[in-house]
Amino acid sequence: MYGLDDARTTLAALRPRLDDLIVVRADLAELRADLSRDGTSRLGGLAEVKGLEARLYADLEHFAEQGAQIKGYAPLLLDFPGELDGVPVLWCWLEGDPEITWYHRLDAGFAGRRPIPRPL
Repeated sequence: MYGLDDARTTLAALRPRLDDLIVVRADLAELRADLSRDGTSRLGGLAEVKGLEARLYADLEHFAEQGAQIKGYAPLLLDFPGELDGVPVLWCWLEGDPEITWYHRLDAGFAGRRPIPRPL
């Protein structure tokens, strides 16, 4: 269970690896597309696909070990379990968000995503 400040601190610590995952994900997508279309790529071949996949999965596993729930990786979506006014929530970060500024109830999912009330 994370307080909002703790979730934000954890996200900040993960940020370099999150940014790296986004690059790896893009390289992997481009490499697969090239290989599928042309059989070659400036990014390499099958060995590089396997290497990028391994890096991507290692990053996702690392995020989970830090307590983040991975809800998606394209776009990258992480939730951190918390509580708001006595109600269990997930502090929600979506790729592109500068920090955690959203939450949703456990039973509402992403469709129930709301801005975190101020002040908190």
